[in-house]
Amino acid sequence: MTVLNIIRDCLDAMLHPSVRYDALTSARHRAFMAPRLLGSLVALAAFPVYLAMRGAPAALEVIVFAWLIAPILLSYFLSRTGRYESAQIMSSIAVAGLVMMVAIFTGGIASFAAIWLVVLPIEAALSASRRIVAVASGIAISCVAALVILTALDWLPAAEAGTSHAVFMTFGIASATLYAAGLAFGAESLARTSVSLLNVEEGRYRLLATHMSDVISRHRPNGTVQFISPAAETLVGVQPQRLLGHGLFDRVHVVDRPAYLTALSDAARGGEARSVEFRLRRDGARGEAGAFIWVEMRCRPLEGTSDRPAPANAETEVVAVLRDVTDRKLQQQALEEARIAAERADASKTRFLATMSHELRTPLNAIIGFSEMIAQEDILMLDAAKRQEYARLINDSGQHLLSVVNGILDMSKLESGSFELAPEPFAPRSALINCCNLLALKASDNGVDLITDAPKDLPEINGDPRAFRQILLNLVSNAIKFTERGGSVTVTAGVEGARLVVRVRDTGVGIAADDLARIGDPFFQAGETYHQRRHEGTGLGLSIVKSLVGMHGGDMQVQSRVGEGTSVTVALPLDYAAPQAAPSNITSLNIVSAASRSASSETIHQVKKSA
Repeated sequence: MTVLNIIRDCLDAMLHPSVRYDALTSARHRAFMAPRLLGSLVALAAFPVYLAMRGAPAALEVIVFAWLIAPILLSYFLSRTGRYESAQIMSSIAVAGLVMMVAIFTGGIASFAAIWLVVLPIEAALSASRRIVAVASGIAISCVAALVILTALDWLPAAEAGTSHAVFMTFGIASATLYAAGLAFGAESLARTSVSLLNVEEGRYRLLATHMSDVISRHRPNGTVQFISPAAETLVGVQPQRLLGHGLFDRVHVVDRPAYLTALSDAARGGEARSVEFRLRRDGARGEAGAFIWVEMRCRPLEGTSDRPAPANAETEVVAVLRDVTDRKLQQQALEEARIAAERADASKTRFLATMSHELRTPLNAIIGFSEMIAQEDILMLDAAKRQEYARLINDSGQHLLSVVNGILDMSKLESGSFELAPEPFAPRSALINCCNLLALKASDNGVDLITDAPKDLPEINGDPRAFRQILLNLVSNAIKFTERGGSVTVTAGVEGARLVVRVRDTGVGIAADDLARIGDPFFQAGETYHQRRHEGTGLGLSIVKSLVGMHGGDMQVQSRVGEGTSVTVALPLDYAAPQAAPSNITSLNIVSAASRSASSETIHQVKKSA
């Protein structure tokens, strides 16, 4: 084994750099160089012994021994260039030339050397190249034909006297047989190397298929699964054997099955890669049917390549790679929802700005116009009644401006998270009655009956009284605004479990179903109501109510039908506790601000009521 290892190391050192990392090609190069180098070296080493035993050689013997340098030169050529096919063809030409030269001087086709022509195609077969085998076979056949013609025409020189023909024939057959045996061992070594490499590659691919997170599968054009990798158990939650046949197809979502089969069929017929996304049912951890996941499948034909075209009547199979893309799909859906929400917000703000320009311009024009008229009372000869009417209109316009600005400031604080509640015990019934009294005049002017139903035994609740009053004022004011003359607004309150439930019902125009889901979004106004009634507003009332209710840990529900009215239900906990106390200076500042605004708002409402 030591000698064989030394020989192998020497041959490896002679290999061309381009083939050192290809095991099968390296084995072919070694199989080419080894017999030529060893045979030539042994023959050259035996030449002195031959001379000692035979004496002075003849001219033919000298030429034959000199020809043994050719295999060494060919091995050197292959070692330097790596051109295996060229070396094989030149080797066939060299052997054929030597055989022809010896055969011509030793009897032609009957020469002992003619048997060596059989070795040429056998040796070429080790190259696994049809071109080399064809060239070598052509050279061998051409040499045989030439020897037959020369022998038949008796154009051969006279054979030298000496050793009998039988001895030469025996030597020729024996040497050719030994060389053929060496070729056989070389072929067996190449075959063993090829099988070993195939096993290694197969093991690598099996290892890759086993440990890949993606699933590799082989299908027929009709979707039948022929093979599926073990990663399918992680993807689908079942043993891969259960997915063979139509097991995978049965798990594809019914809606996605046509796309799944179309992709496989197109890949089988068109010979090009196809990609499709579909939903696949995944079983749970205990074998129960789970939810659907999104899977991307890339498939391409397994046969029909350019070097090995599939038969015309053969059924082309398809190899596919399946990958879980559920997270990507969810991200795409989230992005799409975010885009839609952004577009809605942009549209709402655009409508808000359009409405706000009117909301601010109308009362400002009234304030400027009536104030200028009062300033010119001497010229216009205004009496006391007119001055009082104009002053009231200026006051109403100012109140409207203040409510708009307060709504915007409150919404800004709520969205930025800087709006803080100041919880304290208070009586909800008195706050409810007070708010309804403040809006009674507005209801009367609109021809709407305002009905209040609040039990006298309502318990005290812990919460922000200013926020509670703002919730009631916004809800009741909204209900009055969108109720036709002759309609009614009913405000009820009661205790359900540990929550105070306030319900505001009206018999107004109602809200369309498409707009109902977006009630409470900032700057949003119900389209059906807005376009029918042409009421002005910022669209912040219900949004502020929703935010304040949420800050109290309550919830708000809106039920409405177009033409039948709307019912808004607010449920607040009886005992609200602030989640975290803010620093004292900020808290006091917010409380003072809240108190000042509450006082200002109440003062304005009292002025309006007295007016």
